[in-house]
Amino acid sequence: MTPLEQAVLAAGHAPSIFNTQPWSWRIEGATVQLFADPDRKVTSIDPDGRLLLLSCGAALHHARVWLRGSGWSVTVDRLPDSERPDLLARLVLGKQVPPDPEAVRMAAVIPRRHTDRRSFGARTVSDFELTKLRRFVETEGAYLHTVRREQVAALAFSMDAAEQAELYDPAYRSDLRAWTQRPGYRGDGVTPDTAVKPGPRRVPVRDFFPASRADLDPGIAHDEGAAYVVLFGLGERPIDLLRGGEALSALLLLATADGLATAPLSDAVEREWPRQLVRHLLTGLGEPFLIVRLGYRSGREPAPASARRDLRDFVTVTA
Repeated sequence: MTPLEQAVLAAGHAPSIFNTQPWSWRIEGATVQLFADPDRKVTSIDPDGRLLLLSCGAALHHARVWLRGSGWSVTVDRLPDSERPDLLARLVLGKQVPPDPEAVRMAAVIPRRHTDRRSFGARTVSDFELTKLRRFVETEGAYLHTVRREQVAALAFSMDAAEQAELYDPAYRSDLRAWTQRPGYRGDGVTPDTAVKPGPRRVPVRDFFPASRADLDPGIAHDEGAAYVVLFGLGERPIDLLRGGEALSALLLLATADGLATAPLSDAVEREWPRQLVRHLLTGLGEPFLIVRLGYRSGREPAPASARRDLRDFVTVTA
Protein backbone atom coordinates (compact mmCIF):
# COMPACT_ATOMS: atom_id res chain seq x y z
CA MET A 1 0.00 0.00 0.00
CA THR A 2 1.38 3.41 -1.00
CA PRO A 3 1.80 6.26 1.52
CA LEU A 4 -1.19 8.10 0.05
CA GLU A 5 -3.36 4.99 0.28
CA GLN A 6 -2.33 4.57 3.90
CA ALA A 7 -3.10 8.24 4.55
CA VAL A 8 -6.64 8.02 3.18
CA LEU A 9 -7.16 4.77 5.09
CA ALA A 10 -6.29 6.70 8.25
CA ALA A 11 -8.61 9.50 7.12
CA GLY A 12 -11.46 7.00 7.02
CA HIS A 13 -11.36 6.91 10.84
CA ALA A 14 -12.38 10.58 11.09
CA PRO A 15 -15.63 11.45 12.89
CA SER A 16 -18.68 12.51 10.90
CA ILE A 17 -22.29 13.44 11.55
CA PHE A 18 -24.35 10.22 11.94
CA ASN A 19 -21.17 8.39 10.88
CA THR A 20 -22.00 9.21 7.27
CA GLN A 21 -18.30 9.42 6.23
CA PRO A 22 -19.25 11.93 3.48
CA TRP A 23 -15.98 11.96 1.56
CA SER A 24 -14.24 10.37 -1.37
CA TRP A 25 -10.59 10.46 -2.47
CA ARG A 26 -8.87 10.22 -5.84
CA ILE A 27 -5.20 9.22 -5.97
CA GLU A 28 -3.15 9.94 -9.08
CA GLY A 29 0.58 9.46 -8.74
CA ALA A 30 1.89 11.67 -5.94
CA THR A 31 -1.37 13.65 -5.70
CA VAL A 32 -4.58 12.89 -3.82
CA GLN A 33 -7.78 14.90 -4.06
CA LEU A 34 -10.48 15.08 -1.40
CA PHE A 35 -14.10 15.40 -2.55
CA ALA A 36 -17.32 15.96 -0.64
CA ASP A 37 -20.00 13.32 -1.25
CA PRO A 38 -23.32 15.22 -1.30
CA ASP A 39 -25.28 11.95 -1.40
CA ARG A 40 -24.18 11.42 2.20
CA LYS A 41 -25.48 14.74 3.49
CA VAL A 42 -28.12 14.49 6.26
CA THR A 43 -30.42 17.03 4.66
CA SER A 44 -32.91 17.47 7.52
CA ILE A 45 -30.27 18.81 9.92
CA ASP A 46 -27.56 19.92 7.50
CA PRO A 47 -29.25 21.55 4.50
CA ASP A 48 -26.31 23.86 3.84
CA GLY A 49 -23.67 21.15 4.24
CA ARG A 50 -21.98 22.81 7.22
CA LEU A 51 -21.57 19.54 9.11
CA LEU A 52 -20.54 17.76 5.91
CA LEU A 53 -17.67 20.22 5.45
CA LEU A 54 -16.62 19.84 9.10
CA SER A 55 -16.56 16.07 8.66
CA CYS A 56 -14.47 16.31 5.48
CA GLY A 57 -12.10 18.74 7.18
CA ALA A 58 -11.57 16.20 9.96
CA ALA A 59 -10.73 13.54 7.36
CA LEU A 60 -8.28 15.94 5.70
CA HIS A 61 -6.49 16.54 9.00
CA HIS A 62 -6.33 12.81 9.74
CA ALA A 63 -4.57 12.28 6.39
CA ARG A 64 -2.18 15.17 7.05
CA VAL A 65 -1.32 13.86 10.51
CA TRP A 66 -0.66 10.35 9.22
CA LEU A 67 1.70 11.66 6.52
CA ARG A 68 3.60 13.97 8.90
CA GLY A 69 3.81 11.24 11.50
CA SER A 70 5.15 8.80 8.91
CA GLY A 71 7.88 11.16 7.78
CA TRP A 72 6.44 12.64 4.60
CA SER A 73 6.23 16.28 3.66
CA VAL A 74 2.98 17.29 2.01
CA THR A 75 1.62 20.38 0.30
CA VAL A 76 -2.08 21.12 0.87
CA ASP A 77 -4.19 23.30 -1.42
CA ARG A 78 -7.68 23.87 0.01
CA LEU A 79 -10.66 24.56 -2.27
CA PRO A 80 -8.33 24.72 -5.29
CA ASP A 81 -10.98 25.10 -8.02
CA SER A 82 -13.87 27.57 -7.70
CA GLU A 83 -15.65 25.80 -10.58
CA ARG A 84 -15.68 22.53 -8.62
CA PRO A 85 -17.04 23.21 -5.13
CA ASP A 86 -17.06 19.50 -4.26
CA LEU A 87 -13.25 19.41 -4.67
CA LEU A 88 -12.22 20.36 -1.16
CA ALA A 89 -8.48 19.83 -1.13
CA ARG A 90 -5.52 18.65 -3.15
CA LEU A 91 -2.53 17.10 -1.38
CA VAL A 92 0.81 16.62 -3.11
CA LEU A 93 3.25 14.21 -1.52
CA GLY A 94 6.73 15.61 -1.06
CA LYS A 95 9.98 14.06 0.05
CA GLN A 96 10.66 12.00 3.14
CA VAL A 97 11.60 14.06 6.20
CA PRO A 98 12.13 13.33 9.91
CA PRO A 99 8.73 12.46 11.44
CA ASP A 100 7.09 15.23 13.45
CA PRO A 101 7.01 13.97 17.10
CA GLU A 102 3.58 15.43 17.89
CA ALA A 103 2.16 14.01 14.66
CA VAL A 104 3.63 10.59 15.51
CA ARG A 105 1.84 10.73 18.85
CA MET A 106 -1.49 11.74 17.32
CA ALA A 107 -1.28 9.34 14.37
CA ALA A 108 -0.88 6.49 16.82
CA VAL A 109 -4.33 7.14 18.32
CA ILE A 110 -6.22 7.53 15.02
CA PRO A 111 -7.45 3.89 15.00
CA ARG A 112 -8.54 3.99 18.66
CA ARG A 113 -10.15 7.42 18.82
CA HIS A 114 -13.86 6.70 19.13
CA THR A 115 -16.79 8.89 20.08
CA ASP A 116 -17.69 7.89 23.64
CA ARG A 117 -21.36 8.58 24.35
CA ARG A 118 -21.23 7.12 27.86
CA SER A 119 -21.17 9.41 30.87
CA PHE A 120 -17.81 10.58 32.15
CA GLY A 121 -16.63 10.41 35.74
CA ALA A 122 -16.00 12.99 38.45
CA ARG A 123 -12.36 13.65 37.58
CA THR A 124 -12.20 17.13 36.08
CA VAL A 125 -10.30 18.26 33.00
CA SER A 126 -7.54 20.62 34.12
CA ASP A 127 -7.27 24.22 33.01
CA PHE A 128 -3.78 23.38 31.75
CA GLU A 129 -5.19 20.70 29.44
CA LEU A 130 -7.98 22.96 28.18
CA THR A 131 -5.49 25.75 27.43
CA LYS A 132 -3.25 23.28 25.61
CA LEU A 133 -6.18 22.11 23.48
CA ARG A 134 -7.31 25.67 22.78
CA ARG A 135 -3.87 26.70 21.54
CA PHE A 136 -3.63 23.59 19.38
CA VAL A 137 -7.02 24.30 17.79
CA GLU A 138 -5.90 27.83 16.98
CA THR A 139 -2.94 26.53 15.00
CA GLU A 140 -5.50 24.91 12.66
CA GLY A 141 -7.39 28.14 12.03
CA ALA A 142 -10.32 27.85 14.45
CA TYR A 143 -11.05 28.74 18.08
CA LEU A 144 -12.23 27.07 21.27
CA HIS A 145 -14.49 28.43 24.01
CA THR A 146 -14.68 26.54 27.29
CA VAL A 147 -18.26 26.58 28.57
CA ARG A 148 -18.17 28.08 32.05
CA ARG A 149 -19.99 26.35 34.91
CA GLU A 150 -22.72 28.99 34.93
CA GLN A 151 -23.23 28.47 31.17
CA VAL A 152 -23.76 24.70 31.28
CA ALA A 153 -27.49 25.01 32.02
CA ALA A 154 -27.96 27.21 28.93
CA LEU A 155 -26.06 24.69 26.83
CA ALA A 156 -28.21 21.87 28.20
CA PHE A 157 -31.37 23.82 27.37
CA SER A 158 -30.23 24.45 23.79
CA MET A 159 -29.42 20.75 23.30
CA ASP A 160 -32.74 19.61 24.75
CA ALA A 161 -34.73 22.17 22.75
CA ALA A 162 -32.99 21.13 19.54
CA GLU A 163 -33.71 17.44 20.13
CA GLN A 164 -37.37 18.03 20.89
CA ALA A 165 -37.80 20.15 17.76
CA GLU A 166 -36.07 17.54 15.61
CA LEU A 167 -38.13 14.63 16.92
CA TYR A 168 -41.28 16.44 15.75
CA ASP A 169 -39.82 16.79 12.24
CA PRO A 170 -40.80 13.91 9.88
CA ALA A 171 -37.77 14.58 7.68
CA TYR A 172 -35.43 14.23 10.67
CA ARG A 173 -37.09 11.01 11.80
CA SER A 174 -36.70 9.66 8.27
CA ASP A 175 -32.99 10.53 8.23
CA LEU A 176 -32.57 9.05 11.70
CA ARG A 177 -34.06 5.75 10.55
CA ALA A 178 -31.96 5.80 7.38
CA TRP A 179 -28.67 6.16 9.27
CA THR A 180 -29.46 3.87 12.23
CA GLN A 181 -30.82 0.94 10.23
CA ARG A 182 -27.94 0.38 7.86
CA PRO A 183 -26.99 -3.05 6.52
CA GLY A 184 -23.78 -4.19 8.15
CA TYR A 185 -21.94 -4.47 4.84
CA ARG A 186 -22.28 -0.71 4.27
CA GLY A 187 -19.81 0.06 7.07
CA ASP A 188 -21.45 3.35 8.08
CA GLY A 189 -24.24 4.82 10.20
CA VAL A 190 -24.88 4.59 13.93
CA THR A 191 -25.38 1.10 15.32
CA PRO A 192 -27.07 0.20 18.64
CA ASP A 193 -23.77 -0.95 20.17
CA THR A 194 -22.28 2.57 19.81
CA ALA A 195 -25.42 4.51 20.89
CA VAL A 196 -26.19 5.10 24.54
CA LYS A 197 -29.40 4.52 26.47
CA PRO A 198 -31.06 7.65 27.91
CA GLY A 199 -30.00 8.64 31.40
CA PRO A 200 -29.47 11.67 33.66
CA ARG A 201 -26.71 13.90 32.26
CA ARG A 202 -25.56 17.46 32.81
CA VAL A 203 -26.09 18.04 29.08
CA PRO A 204 -28.35 15.69 27.06
CA VAL A 205 -26.88 13.26 24.55
CA ARG A 206 -28.73 12.48 21.32
CA ASP A 207 -31.13 9.54 21.50
CA PHE A 208 -30.42 7.72 18.24
CA PHE A 209 -33.05 5.05 18.93
CA PRO A 210 -36.11 6.83 20.37
CA ALA A 211 -38.45 4.11 19.10
CA SER A 212 -36.37 1.22 20.41
CA ARG A 213 -33.33 0.73 22.62
CA ALA A 214 -29.66 1.48 22.27
CA ASP A 215 -27.26 -1.17 23.60
CA LEU A 216 -24.69 0.99 25.35
CA ASP A 217 -25.22 1.55 29.07
CA PRO A 218 -24.43 5.15 30.04
CA GLY A 219 -22.81 4.02 33.30
CA ILE A 220 -23.33 5.20 36.85
CA ALA A 221 -21.53 8.55 36.42
CA HIS A 222 -23.38 11.68 35.32
CA ASP A 223 -20.65 13.74 33.59
CA GLU A 224 -19.79 15.48 36.86
CA GLY A 225 -16.23 16.19 35.74
CA ALA A 226 -16.93 16.68 32.05
CA ALA A 227 -15.81 19.84 30.28
CA TYR A 228 -17.77 21.27 27.35
CA VAL A 229 -16.03 23.28 24.67
CA VAL A 230 -17.49 25.11 21.69
CA LEU A 231 -15.45 24.93 18.50
CA PHE A 232 -16.04 28.12 16.53
CA GLY A 233 -14.76 30.25 13.68
CA LEU A 234 -14.96 33.85 12.58
CA GLY A 235 -17.17 33.04 9.60
CA GLU A 236 -19.11 30.27 7.87
CA ARG A 237 -17.54 30.26 4.44
CA PRO A 238 -16.60 26.82 3.07
CA ILE A 239 -12.94 27.48 3.91
CA ASP A 240 -13.89 28.39 7.50
CA LEU A 241 -15.84 25.15 7.91
CA LEU A 242 -13.17 23.02 6.26
CA ARG A 243 -10.51 24.47 8.57
CA GLY A 244 -12.95 24.05 11.45
CA GLY A 245 -13.09 20.33 10.68
CA GLU A 246 -9.31 20.15 10.66
CA ALA A 247 -9.29 21.88 14.04
CA LEU A 248 -11.88 19.40 15.32
CA SER A 249 -9.63 16.52 14.32
CA ALA A 250 -6.66 18.16 16.02
CA LEU A 251 -8.70 18.63 19.21
CA LEU A 252 -9.96 15.05 19.28
CA LEU A 253 -6.62 13.42 18.48
CA LEU A 254 -4.62 15.47 20.98
CA ALA A 255 -7.26 14.91 23.68
CA THR A 256 -7.20 11.16 23.00
CA ALA A 257 -3.41 11.07 23.08
CA ASP A 258 -3.56 12.87 26.44
CA GLY A 259 -5.90 10.22 27.88
CA LEU A 260 -9.24 12.00 27.54
CA ALA A 261 -12.47 10.54 26.22
CA THR A 262 -14.32 12.70 23.70
CA ALA A 263 -17.78 13.10 22.19
CA PRO A 264 -18.68 15.69 19.54
CA LEU A 265 -22.22 17.09 19.98
CA SER A 266 -23.90 18.78 17.03
CA ASP A 267 -27.57 18.92 18.10
CA ALA A 268 -27.54 22.54 19.26
CA VAL A 269 -25.99 23.87 16.04
CA GLU A 270 -28.25 21.99 13.62
CA ARG A 271 -31.21 24.39 13.93
CA GLU A 272 -30.94 28.15 13.74
CA TRP A 273 -32.64 29.15 16.98
CA PRO A 274 -30.78 26.71 19.28
CA ARG A 275 -27.60 27.77 17.47
CA GLN A 276 -28.44 31.34 18.42
CA LEU A 277 -28.39 30.28 22.08
CA VAL A 278 -24.91 28.82 21.58
CA ARG A 279 -23.82 32.06 19.90
CA HIS A 280 -24.72 33.86 23.13
CA LEU A 281 -22.25 31.63 24.98
CA LEU A 282 -19.56 33.03 22.68
CA THR A 283 -20.61 36.64 23.45
CA GLY A 284 -20.43 37.58 19.79
CA LEU A 285 -16.92 36.25 19.16
CA GLY A 286 -17.81 34.01 16.23
CA GLU A 287 -19.94 31.30 14.65
CA PRO A 288 -20.33 28.02 16.57
CA PHE A 289 -19.40 24.92 14.60
CA LEU A 290 -19.75 22.14 17.15
CA ILE A 291 -19.73 21.33 20.85
CA VAL A 292 -17.35 18.69 22.23
CA ARG A 293 -17.72 16.90 25.56
CA LEU A 294 -14.38 16.03 27.15
CA GLY A 295 -13.71 13.94 30.22
CA TYR A 296 -12.34 10.81 31.78
CA ARG A 297 -14.02 7.43 31.53
CA SER A 298 -15.47 6.17 34.77
CA GLY A 299 -14.56 2.59 33.78
CA ARG A 300 -11.69 0.93 31.97
CA GLU A 301 -13.55 -0.32 28.93
CA PRO A 302 -12.80 1.74 25.79
CA ALA A 303 -15.66 3.05 23.71
CA PRO A 304 -16.82 0.68 20.96
CA ALA A 305 -15.66 1.47 17.44
CA SER A 306 -18.09 2.78 14.84
CA ALA A 307 -18.50 0.94 11.55
CA ARG A 308 -16.10 1.99 8.78
CA ARG A 309 -16.42 1.74 5.04
CA ASP A 310 -14.07 -0.39 2.99
CA LEU A 311 -11.26 1.59 1.37
CA ARG A 312 -12.49 0.56 -2.08
CA ASP A 313 -15.82 2.31 -1.41
CA PHE A 314 -14.35 5.80 -1.15
CA VAL A 315 -10.96 5.75 -2.89
CA THR A 316 -10.22 5.76 -6.62
CA VAL A 317 -6.65 5.12 -7.79
CA THR A 318 -5.75 6.13 -11.34
CA ALA A 319 -2.54 5.42 -13.21
